[in-house]
Amino acid sequence: MQRMHCYISGRVQGVFFRAHTLETARSLELAGWVRNLRDGRVEAVFEGDEQRLESMLEWCRRGSPMSHVEGVEVVREDATGEFDGFVLR
Repeated sequence: MQRMHCYISGRVQGVFFRAHTLETARSLELAGWVRNLRDGRVEAVFEGDEQRLESMLEWCRRGSPMSHVEGVEVVREDATGEFDGFVLR
């Protein structure tokens, strides 16, 4: 189990990015959360196995249909196991 803490920039608020992130993370059976930041970015924490995290990272770089991702900053950490599923914050 690993943890991936992501900051996604671009046109990622008001375009259902969080809802699509929720759907994708749950389909990959990842745990964690996603939220909007005041500076216009989206922040997300994902926990799961490496292969599923890589799939999620690929999705984050593409984004939802109406979004335009300009960048994804990723911090890799050890998983804590503190999450029960994936939620919107």
